[in-house]
Amino acid sequence: MKMLLRNTLVVLVSALTLSSCQTADFSKQISQTINMPTVVVNLDSDGDGVPDDLDQCPGTPYNVVIDERGCPHSLLFGENEFRMEARAYYDENSSEIKSEYYEQLNNAGKKMQDHLDAVMHIEGHISEREDNSASQTLSRYRVEEIKNYMTMKYNIDPDRIKTIYYGSERPIATNDAENSWLNQRIYALISNVE
Repeated sequence: MKMLLRNTLVVLVSALTLSSCQTADFSKQISQTINMPTVVVNLDSDGDGVPDDLDQCPGTPYNVVIDERGCPHSLLFGENEFRMEARAYYDENSSEIKSEYYEQLNNAGKKMQDHLDAVMHIEGHISEREDNSASQTLSRYRVEEIKNYMTMKYNIDPDRIKTIYYGSERPIATNDAENSWLNQRIYALISNVE
C-alpha cells in the first residue's frame, strides 16, 4: 500500500512538473541586427612595434632601434650628428661572431670611417646559464672580438673603441633554456654626439 501511494505521488509530481513546462512560440519573434564595434588586430611578428602589414623589414632582431618602416637605422640628430646601434647574440659559452651579424658590424665600420669623430662603445654580456666563474673572461672575449674586427677590417683606431665587460647581472630576458641566448650578447653604440 505504501509503495502504491509513493508511486502515485511520484506520478502526480511528475505530471505537475511537466504541465508547468511550456514550449515557447518563437514564430512571431522579429530578428534584430545589432551593430557592434569590431576590433582590428595588427600583428607584429617580430615585436619591433611596426605592424606586419607596414613592416618593410620583417624579422628585425630583438631590441634594435628601428625607423617608421620597421628597419634598423642610424639616429640622425643634426647635419652630421648621429647615433647608431649594433647587436650580436652568441651561442652558449662562445665568443664567435655569427655570420648573420656581419652586416650590422660592416655598416658600423663604414659609418666610423665616414665620421672620424665617431666613437664606439661596446658592452659584453653573458647569461646565467654560462660559466659564471669565467663571466668576465667570456664577456671580454666577445667584446674584444668585435673590437678586433673593427680595427682589422676597417682600420679603426683602437682608441676610438671603448669597451666594458659585464657578467650576467644585466639580463634583457629570462635565463631559461628558450630565452637565455638574448642575454649572451654584445651591444654597441656608435656616436659622434656626446
